[in-house]
Amino acid sequence: MRRLRRPRRRLRLSASSERAPARPAVLLIAPASSYRLAPYLQAANGLGLEPIVVSEGEHSLVGAVSSGIHVRMEDARSGAERIVQALGGRPIAGVVGTDDATVPVAAQVAGQLGLVHNPPGAALLSRRKDLARARLQAAGIPVPRHRRLDLHAPLNVQVRDLPYPSVVKPLSLSGSRGVIRADDPTQMQAACARVGTMLRGDDALGAEERRYLLAEAFVPGPEVALEGMLRGGRLQVLALFDKPDPLDGPYFEETYYVTPSRHPAADQERVAQRVQQACAAYGLREGPVHAELRLHAGDAWIMEVAARTIGGQCARLLGFGTGRTLEDLVVSRAVGRDLPLPDGDGAAGVLMIPIARAGSLRRVEGVLAARGVRYIEDLEISVREGYELVPLPEGSSYLGFIFARARAPEQVEAALRQAHSHLNIVTAPVFRLEKRGESVKRKE
Repeated sequence: MRRLRRPRRRLRLSASSERAPARPAVLLIAPASSYRLAPYLQAANGLGLEPIVVSEGEHSLVGAVSSGIHVRMEDARSGAERIVQALGGRPIAGVVGTDDATVPVAAQVAGQLGLVHNPPGAALLSRRKDLARARLQAAGIPVPRHRRLDLHAPLNVQVRDLPYPSVVKPLSLSGSRGVIRADDPTQMQAACARVGTMLRGDDALGAEERRYLLAEAFVPGPEVALEGMLRGGRLQVLALFDKPDPLDGPYFEETYYVTPSRHPAADQERVAQRVQQACAAYGLREGPVHAELRLHAGDAWIMEVAARTIGGQCARLLGFGTGRTLEDLVVSRAVGRDLPLPDGDGAAGVLMIPIARAGSLRRVEGVLAARGVRYIEDLEISVREGYELVPLPEGSSYLGFIFARARAPEQVEAALRQAHSHLNIVTAPVFRLEKRGESVKRKE
Protein backbone atom coordinates (compact mmCIF):
# COMPACT_ATOMS: atom_id res chain seq x y z
CA MET A 1 0.00 0.00 0.00
CA ARG A 2 1.43 3.24 -1.06
CA ARG A 3 1.73 5.98 1.50
CA LEU A 4 0.46 9.25 0.14
CA ARG A 5 2.64 12.26 0.68
CA ARG A 6 1.00 15.44 1.83
CA PRO A 7 1.92 18.36 -0.35
CA ARG A 8 4.16 20.85 1.41
CA ARG A 9 2.49 24.12 2.12
CA ARG A 10 4.72 26.99 1.11
CA LEU A 11 4.45 30.04 3.28
CA ARG A 12 5.14 33.30 1.64
CA LEU A 13 6.61 35.76 4.09
CA SER A 14 6.80 39.44 3.40
CA ALA A 15 10.05 41.21 4.14
CA SER A 16 8.46 42.83 7.20
CA SER A 17 7.19 39.53 8.62
CA GLU A 18 10.35 37.47 8.09
CA ARG A 19 12.00 39.12 11.06
CA ALA A 20 10.65 41.25 13.86
CA PRO A 21 11.63 44.88 13.50
CA ALA A 22 14.55 45.78 15.75
CA ARG A 23 13.69 47.92 18.72
CA PRO A 24 15.60 51.17 19.21
CA ALA A 25 18.41 50.53 21.69
CA VAL A 26 19.22 52.51 24.82
CA LEU A 27 22.52 52.17 26.70
CA LEU A 28 22.24 51.82 30.47
CA ILE A 29 25.68 52.49 31.98
CA ALA A 30 25.77 51.10 35.52
CA PRO A 31 28.13 49.89 38.22
CA ALA A 32 28.26 46.10 38.33
CA SER A 33 26.27 45.94 41.58
CA SER A 34 23.83 48.78 40.90
CA TYR A 35 20.49 48.46 42.72
CA ARG A 36 19.08 51.11 40.35
CA LEU A 37 19.42 48.95 37.25
CA ALA A 38 16.23 46.89 37.55
CA PRO A 39 13.76 49.82 37.31
CA TYR A 40 15.68 51.22 34.34
CA LEU A 41 15.48 47.88 32.55
CA GLN A 42 11.76 47.78 33.22
CA ALA A 43 11.32 51.33 31.97
CA ALA A 44 13.24 50.69 28.74
CA ASN A 45 11.25 47.56 27.95
CA GLY A 46 7.98 49.30 28.81
CA LEU A 47 8.82 52.08 26.36
CA GLY A 48 9.52 49.61 23.55
CA LEU A 49 13.30 50.04 23.72
CA GLU A 50 16.03 47.43 23.80
CA PRO A 51 18.19 47.99 26.89
CA ILE A 52 21.91 47.32 26.56
CA VAL A 53 23.73 47.30 29.89
CA VAL A 54 27.29 48.60 30.00
CA SER A 55 29.32 47.80 33.11
CA GLU A 56 32.50 46.25 34.41
CA GLY A 57 30.56 43.26 35.77
CA GLU A 58 31.59 40.57 33.33
CA HIS A 59 30.90 37.80 35.86
CA SER A 60 27.69 39.25 37.26
CA LEU A 61 24.83 36.91 38.16
CA VAL A 62 22.39 39.44 36.68
CA GLY A 63 21.59 38.28 33.16
CA ALA A 64 21.29 41.76 31.65
CA VAL A 65 24.70 42.67 33.06
CA SER A 66 26.55 39.48 32.12
CA SER A 67 25.16 39.57 28.56
CA GLY A 68 25.85 43.27 28.09
CA ILE A 69 28.97 45.22 27.19
CA HIS A 70 31.91 44.98 29.58
CA VAL A 71 34.54 47.69 29.61
CA ARG A 72 36.95 49.19 32.11
CA MET A 73 35.95 52.70 33.14
CA GLU A 74 38.87 54.09 35.13
CA ASP A 75 37.99 57.58 33.88
CA ALA A 76 35.11 59.01 31.89
CA ARG A 77 36.94 59.74 28.65
CA SER A 78 38.75 56.42 28.20
CA GLY A 79 35.69 54.50 29.37
CA ALA A 80 33.53 56.29 26.81
CA GLU A 81 35.98 55.55 24.00
CA ARG A 82 35.95 51.85 24.88
CA ILE A 83 32.16 51.79 24.97
CA VAL A 84 31.81 53.46 21.56
CA GLN A 85 34.39 51.07 20.12
CA ALA A 86 32.55 48.06 21.59
CA LEU A 87 29.31 49.19 19.95
CA GLY A 88 30.94 48.77 16.54
CA GLY A 89 28.67 51.31 14.88
CA ARG A 90 25.44 49.86 16.26
CA PRO A 91 22.69 52.53 16.26
CA ILE A 92 21.84 53.83 19.73
CA ALA A 93 18.83 56.01 20.53
CA GLY A 94 19.91 57.23 23.97
CA VAL A 95 22.35 56.86 26.87
CA VAL A 96 21.56 56.83 30.60
CA GLY A 97 23.97 56.80 33.54
CA THR A 98 22.01 54.96 36.21
CA ASP A 99 24.17 55.99 39.20
CA ASP A 100 26.24 58.91 40.38
CA ALA A 101 29.58 57.44 39.29
CA THR A 102 28.45 56.68 35.72
CA VAL A 103 26.92 60.08 34.89
CA PRO A 104 30.17 61.57 33.48
CA VAL A 105 30.81 58.46 31.37
CA ALA A 106 27.25 58.56 30.00
CA ALA A 107 27.68 62.22 29.06
CA GLN A 108 30.91 61.42 27.17
CA VAL A 109 29.32 58.49 25.29
CA ALA A 110 26.18 60.42 24.34
CA GLY A 111 28.28 63.33 23.13
CA GLN A 112 30.42 61.10 20.93
CA LEU A 113 27.27 59.51 19.47
CA GLY A 114 25.56 62.87 18.86
CA LEU A 115 22.68 62.12 21.26
CA VAL A 116 20.84 64.12 23.90
CA HIS A 117 23.38 64.77 26.66
CA ASN A 118 24.95 67.16 29.12
CA PRO A 119 28.41 68.58 28.42
CA PRO A 120 30.94 66.28 30.13
CA GLY A 121 32.33 69.19 32.13
CA ALA A 122 28.86 69.94 33.51
CA ALA A 123 28.35 66.31 34.47
CA LEU A 124 31.65 66.37 36.37
CA LEU A 125 30.63 69.51 38.26
CA SER A 126 27.44 67.80 39.36
CA ARG A 127 29.37 65.17 41.32
CA ARG A 128 32.47 67.08 42.49
CA LYS A 129 31.45 69.22 45.45
CA ASP A 130 34.58 71.36 45.52
CA LEU A 131 34.40 72.29 41.84
CA ALA A 132 30.66 72.89 42.10
CA ARG A 133 31.08 75.26 45.06
CA ALA A 134 33.62 77.34 43.15
CA ARG A 135 31.37 77.55 40.08
CA LEU A 136 28.30 78.56 42.10
CA GLN A 137 30.25 81.23 43.95
CA ALA A 138 31.54 82.65 40.65
CA ALA A 139 27.94 82.79 39.39
CA GLY A 140 26.78 84.80 42.42
CA ILE A 141 24.62 82.01 43.85
CA PRO A 142 24.68 81.87 47.67
CA VAL A 143 26.94 79.12 48.98
CA PRO A 144 28.55 78.73 52.40
CA ARG A 145 32.15 79.78 52.97
CA HIS A 146 34.26 76.80 52.00
CA ARG A 147 37.81 75.51 51.65
CA ARG A 148 39.46 72.40 50.29
CA LEU A 149 41.54 70.51 52.85
CA ASP A 150 44.62 68.45 51.98
CA LEU A 151 44.92 65.25 54.01
CA HIS A 152 48.61 65.03 53.06
CA ALA A 153 49.38 68.34 54.79
CA PRO A 154 49.17 69.34 58.49
CA LEU A 155 45.51 69.84 59.32
CA ASN A 156 45.90 72.02 62.40
CA VAL A 157 46.94 74.99 60.27
CA GLN A 158 44.26 74.40 57.63
CA VAL A 159 41.31 74.21 60.04
CA ARG A 160 42.35 76.91 62.51
CA ASP A 161 40.44 79.81 60.97
CA LEU A 162 37.43 77.98 59.52
CA PRO A 163 34.03 79.45 60.46
CA TYR A 164 32.54 77.27 63.18
CA PRO A 165 30.36 75.30 63.25
CA SER A 166 31.59 73.82 59.96
CA VAL A 167 30.91 70.64 58.03
CA VAL A 168 33.52 68.41 56.41
CA LYS A 169 32.58 66.13 53.51
CA PRO A 170 34.19 64.00 50.77
CA LEU A 171 34.47 65.54 47.33
CA SER A 172 32.25 63.09 45.49
CA LEU A 173 30.33 60.67 47.72
CA SER A 174 26.54 60.86 48.08
CA GLY A 175 23.94 59.84 50.63
CA SER A 176 25.57 61.88 53.45
CA ARG A 177 28.50 59.43 53.61
CA GLY A 178 31.45 60.97 55.37
CA VAL A 179 29.62 64.22 56.21
CA ILE A 180 30.40 65.37 59.77
CA ARG A 181 29.73 68.59 61.66
CA ALA A 182 32.52 70.05 63.79
CA ASP A 183 32.10 72.88 66.30
CA ASP A 184 35.77 73.73 66.82
CA PRO A 185 39.23 73.00 65.32
CA THR A 186 39.81 69.95 67.52
CA GLN A 187 36.57 68.32 66.39
CA MET A 188 37.39 69.22 62.78
CA GLN A 189 40.77 67.51 62.90
CA ALA A 190 39.19 64.38 64.37
CA ALA A 191 36.44 64.44 61.72
CA CYS A 192 38.97 64.80 58.90
CA ALA A 193 41.00 61.87 60.22
CA ARG A 194 37.87 59.72 60.41
CA VAL A 195 36.74 60.57 56.88
CA GLY A 196 40.26 60.14 55.53
CA THR A 197 40.44 56.61 56.94
CA MET A 198 37.12 55.80 55.25
CA LEU A 199 38.26 57.16 51.88
CA ARG A 200 41.55 55.29 51.85
CA GLY A 201 39.62 52.02 51.75
CA ASP A 202 37.41 53.03 48.82
CA ASP A 203 39.07 51.76 45.62
CA ALA A 204 36.33 53.28 43.47
CA LEU A 205 37.61 56.79 44.20
CA GLY A 206 40.40 58.51 42.34
CA ALA A 207 43.62 59.67 43.99
CA GLU A 208 42.44 63.27 44.22
CA GLU A 209 39.12 62.24 45.79
CA ARG A 210 40.99 60.28 48.45
CA ARG A 211 43.43 63.08 49.20
CA TYR A 212 41.19 66.14 49.53
CA LEU A 213 38.11 67.03 51.58
CA LEU A 214 35.70 69.96 51.44
CA ALA A 215 35.07 72.03 54.58
CA GLU A 216 32.29 74.59 54.63
CA ALA A 217 30.34 76.69 57.11
CA PHE A 218 27.27 74.96 58.54
CA VAL A 219 24.06 76.49 57.17
CA PRO A 220 21.14 76.18 59.62
CA GLY A 221 17.53 75.85 58.56
CA PRO A 222 15.10 73.27 57.17
CA GLU A 223 16.27 71.15 54.27
CA VAL A 224 14.32 70.29 51.11
CA ALA A 225 14.96 68.11 48.09
CA LEU A 226 13.91 68.92 44.55
CA GLU A 227 13.43 66.36 41.81
CA GLY A 228 13.38 67.81 38.33
CA MET A 229 13.89 67.22 34.63
CA LEU A 230 15.86 69.43 32.23
CA ARG A 231 14.78 69.89 28.62
CA GLY A 232 17.04 72.15 26.60
CA GLY A 233 18.22 73.85 29.78
CA ARG A 234 14.72 74.53 31.12
CA LEU A 235 13.88 72.95 34.48
CA GLN A 236 10.59 71.19 35.10
CA VAL A 237 9.95 70.54 38.80
CA LEU A 238 8.61 67.03 39.28
CA ALA A 239 8.41 67.11 43.07
CA LEU A 240 9.60 69.13 46.05
CA PHE A 241 10.16 67.09 49.22
CA ASP A 242 10.16 68.37 52.77
CA LYS A 243 12.57 66.80 55.24
CA PRO A 244 10.65 67.33 58.47
CA ASP A 245 13.39 66.06 60.79
CA PRO A 246 16.05 68.69 61.62
CA LEU A 247 19.42 67.87 60.08
CA ASP A 248 21.79 69.59 62.47
CA GLY A 249 24.51 66.93 62.83
CA PRO A 250 26.92 65.70 63.89
CA TYR A 251 25.89 63.30 61.09
CA PHE A 252 23.25 63.95 58.48
CA GLU A 253 21.27 60.78 57.91
CA GLU A 254 18.23 61.46 55.78
CA THR A 255 15.03 59.85 56.98
CA TYR A 256 11.64 61.35 56.04
CA TYR A 257 10.79 62.71 52.61
CA VAL A 258 7.25 64.10 52.20
CA THR A 259 5.63 65.75 49.19
CA PRO A 260 4.01 68.13 48.36
CA SER A 261 6.01 70.65 50.33
CA ARG A 262 4.35 72.57 53.16
CA HIS A 263 6.72 75.54 52.94
CA PRO A 264 5.30 78.88 51.74
CA ALA A 265 4.86 79.28 48.00
CA ALA A 266 7.49 82.02 47.90
CA ASP A 267 10.08 79.66 49.42
CA GLN A 268 9.19 76.92 46.95
CA GLU A 269 9.55 79.33 44.02
CA ARG A 270 12.91 80.46 45.37
CA VAL A 271 14.10 76.86 45.58
CA ALA A 272 13.17 76.20 41.94
CA GLN A 273 14.80 79.47 40.88
CA ARG A 274 18.08 78.67 42.63
CA VAL A 275 18.20 75.15 41.16
CA GLN A 276 17.58 76.55 37.67
CA GLN A 277 20.42 79.04 38.21
CA ALA A 278 22.73 76.30 39.47
CA CYS A 279 22.02 74.11 36.45
CA ALA A 280 22.82 77.05 34.16
CA ALA A 281 26.04 77.73 36.08
CA TYR A 282 27.13 74.10 35.74
CA GLY A 283 26.07 73.93 32.08
CA LEU A 284 23.52 71.17 32.66
CA ARG A 285 20.89 71.07 29.92
CA GLU A 286 19.29 67.63 29.70
CA GLY A 287 17.98 64.87 31.91
CA PRO A 288 17.30 64.34 35.60
CA VAL A 289 18.26 66.69 38.40
CA HIS A 290 18.31 65.94 42.11
CA ALA A 291 18.98 68.95 44.34
CA GLU A 292 19.35 69.44 48.09
CA LEU A 293 18.87 72.93 49.57
CA ARG A 294 18.61 74.68 52.93
CA LEU A 295 16.12 77.47 53.60
CA HIS A 296 18.11 80.10 55.50
CA ALA A 297 18.04 83.89 55.92
CA GLY A 298 15.28 84.37 53.36
CA ASP A 299 17.03 82.44 50.61
CA ALA A 300 17.55 78.89 49.32
CA TRP A 301 21.15 77.72 49.73
CA ILE A 302 22.41 75.02 47.39
CA MET A 303 23.85 72.00 49.18
CA GLU A 304 24.02 69.78 46.11
CA VAL A 305 22.79 69.63 42.52
CA ALA A 306 23.35 66.24 40.88
CA ALA A 307 22.64 65.18 37.29
CA ARG A 308 20.87 62.02 38.42
CA THR A 309 17.66 60.91 40.08
CA ILE A 310 16.97 60.63 43.78
CA GLY A 311 18.73 57.67 45.41
CA GLY A 312 17.44 54.54 47.10
CA GLN A 313 13.91 53.35 46.41
CA CYS A 314 12.62 56.91 46.83
CA ALA A 315 12.07 57.24 43.08
CA ARG A 316 8.93 55.15 43.57
CA LEU A 317 7.24 58.19 45.10
CA LEU A 318 7.03 59.85 41.69
CA GLY A 319 4.86 56.99 40.44
CA PHE A 320 2.20 57.41 43.12
CA GLY A 321 -0.85 58.90 41.49
CA THR A 322 0.80 59.62 38.12
CA GLY A 323 1.24 56.20 36.53
CA ARG A 324 4.70 57.25 35.34
CA THR A 325 7.85 56.12 37.08
CA LEU A 326 10.84 58.41 37.38
CA GLU A 327 12.86 55.94 35.30
CA ASP A 328 10.21 56.17 32.54
CA LEU A 329 10.79 59.91 32.39
CA VAL A 330 14.58 59.63 32.41
CA VAL A 331 14.78 57.00 29.67
CA SER A 332 12.22 58.76 27.47
CA ARG A 333 14.13 62.06 27.74
CA ALA A 334 17.40 60.29 26.88
CA VAL A 335 15.92 59.09 23.57
CA GLY A 336 14.38 62.49 22.81
CA ARG A 337 10.80 61.72 23.80
CA ASP A 338 8.65 63.72 26.19
CA LEU A 339 6.10 61.78 28.21
CA PRO A 340 3.10 63.69 29.53
CA LEU A 341 3.07 63.71 33.31
CA PRO A 342 -0.39 64.02 34.86
CA ASP A 343 -0.75 65.80 38.17
CA GLY A 344 -0.33 63.54 41.18
CA ASP A 345 -3.25 63.05 43.51
CA GLY A 346 -2.77 63.73 47.22
CA ALA A 347 0.46 63.40 49.18
CA ALA A 348 3.17 60.76 49.42
CA GLY A 349 6.24 60.11 51.50
CA VAL A 350 8.99 57.69 52.35
CA LEU A 351 10.99 56.86 55.43
CA MET A 352 14.49 55.63 54.73
CA ILE A 353 14.75 53.39 57.78
CA PRO A 354 17.90 54.55 59.58
CA ILE A 355 20.58 52.30 61.01
CA ALA A 356 20.82 53.49 64.59
CA ARG A 357 23.69 51.28 65.75
CA ALA A 358 26.30 48.94 64.35
CA GLY A 359 25.95 45.19 64.58
CA SER A 360 24.95 42.04 62.79
CA LEU A 361 21.25 42.04 61.88
CA ARG A 362 19.32 39.26 63.60
CA ARG A 363 15.75 40.21 62.77
CA VAL A 364 13.31 43.09 62.36
CA GLU A 365 10.29 42.80 64.64
CA GLY A 366 6.96 44.57 64.19
CA VAL A 367 6.86 44.55 60.39
CA LEU A 368 3.24 43.31 60.21
CA ALA A 369 2.07 45.94 62.69
CA ALA A 370 3.88 48.65 60.73
CA ARG A 371 2.32 47.52 57.46
CA GLY A 372 -1.10 47.66 59.09
CA VAL A 373 -0.88 51.38 59.85
CA ARG A 374 -3.41 53.40 57.90
CA TYR A 375 -2.00 55.08 54.76
CA ILE A 376 1.05 52.81 54.61
CA GLU A 377 1.47 51.59 51.02
CA ASP A 378 4.49 49.34 51.40
CA LEU A 379 7.34 48.38 53.71
CA GLU A 380 10.54 46.90 52.36
CA ILE A 381 13.43 45.54 54.43
CA SER A 382 16.47 45.64 52.16
CA VAL A 383 18.99 43.97 54.46
CA ARG A 384 19.12 40.23 55.07
CA GLU A 385 19.65 38.51 58.38
CA GLY A 386 23.35 38.26 59.24
CA TYR A 387 24.29 41.38 57.29
CA GLU A 388 26.58 43.79 59.11
CA LEU A 389 24.85 47.11 59.76
CA VAL A 390 27.10 50.17 59.51
CA PRO A 391 25.69 53.57 60.56
CA LEU A 392 26.69 56.90 59.11
CA PRO A 393 29.08 58.48 58.48
CA GLU A 394 30.81 55.31 57.21
CA GLY A 395 27.64 53.46 56.20
CA SER A 396 26.32 53.51 52.63
CA SER A 397 22.92 51.84 52.88
CA TYR A 398 19.60 51.95 54.71
CA LEU A 399 17.83 49.15 56.52
CA GLY A 400 14.84 49.54 54.25
CA PHE A 401 12.00 51.84 53.20
CA ILE A 402 8.45 52.60 54.31
CA PHE A 403 6.08 54.24 51.83
CA ALA A 404 2.87 56.10 52.61
CA ARG A 405 0.17 57.83 50.63
CA ALA A 406 -2.73 59.96 51.86
CA ARG A 407 -4.74 63.08 51.12
CA ALA A 408 -2.46 65.47 52.99
CA PRO A 409 1.28 65.56 53.79
CA GLU A 410 0.51 65.74 57.53
CA GLN A 411 -1.25 62.39 57.32
CA VAL A 412 1.66 60.90 55.40
CA GLU A 413 4.24 62.03 57.94
CA ALA A 414 2.15 60.81 60.88
CA ALA A 415 1.66 57.39 59.26
CA LEU A 416 5.38 56.98 58.57
CA ARG A 417 6.29 57.90 62.16
CA GLN A 418 3.69 55.53 63.58
CA ALA A 419 4.86 52.68 61.35
CA HIS A 420 8.47 53.27 62.31
CA SER A 421 7.56 53.17 66.01
CA HIS A 422 6.41 49.55 65.59
CA LEU A 423 9.80 48.36 64.34
CA ASN A 424 12.34 46.82 66.66
CA ILE A 425 15.74 46.19 65.09
CA VAL A 426 17.48 43.26 66.81
CA THR A 427 21.24 43.10 66.32
CA ALA A 428 24.19 41.17 67.69
CA PRO A 429 27.76 42.41 68.22
CA VAL A 430 30.36 41.96 65.52
CA PHE A 431 33.78 40.87 66.81
CA ARG A 432 36.96 41.19 64.78
CA LEU A 433 40.00 39.10 65.61
CA GLU A 434 43.43 39.98 64.31
CA LYS A 435 45.18 36.95 62.85
CA ARG A 436 48.50 37.13 61.02
CA GLY A 437 47.93 40.72 60.04
CA GLU A 438 44.47 40.09 58.64
CA SER A 439 41.10 41.14 60.05
CA VAL A 440 38.84 38.15 60.69
CA LYS A 441 35.19 38.82 61.52
CA ARG A 442 33.32 36.66 63.99
CA LYS A 443 29.65 37.21 64.69
CA GLU A 444 28.24 36.33 68.10
